[in-house]
Amino acid sequence: MKPQFATMILTLVAAGSAFAAPETFIIDSNHTLPRFSYSHFGYSTQVSRFDKTTGKIIYDKDAKTGSVDIVIDMKSVDTGTLLTQHIHGEDFFDTAKYPTATFTSTKVIFQGNKPVEVDGNLTIKGITKPVTLTVSSFQAMPHPMMKKDAIGANATVTVKRSDFNAGKYAPYVSDEVTIDIAVEAIKE
Repeated sequence: MKPQFATMILTLVAAGSAFAAPETFIIDSNHTLPRFSYSHFGYSTQVSRFDKTTGKIIYDKDAKTGSVDIVIDMKSVDTGTLLTQHIHGEDFFDTAKYPTATFTSTKVIFQGNKPVEVDGNLTIKGITKPVTLTVSSFQAMPHPMMKKDAIGANATVTVKRSDFNAGKYAPYVSDEVTIDIAVEAIKE
């Protein structure tokens, strides 16, 4: 084999591995739990959650790129109290008119091999605002029970309720709300 031909083959093999295809992961709704917390008159921090979330994550570990698309069923909100019914109303989520909230990424920022921030657009009650999720943990590995590749992360962002036309009782009930999401997704 001629040295030039061998060099060309090695170059092509190396280039092929450097351009691995992005992988698509489907949100595992049993292990994805968006929560939100806020100060209630300064007495305590209240925490509520959404029980139904769908979406997908595209992850390319070699190119250090990705995207996130999440849909939260706003009707699945659970405060753990009688407040659940109240929060469905027009003053807060208005779930009859706006049954879902969405997050669509515009950029995923990596540090080393792991995403650390996700810029994107959060839409609640038909109002879209740019936000940056801070990723506090990330794991990519084969799922031990499902025998498929999986990814998981925890991310946080703080928003103002009033920015999404849900600011009733502010500032007594804090306008700032922290959204935390624990997300797991299985390779398609």
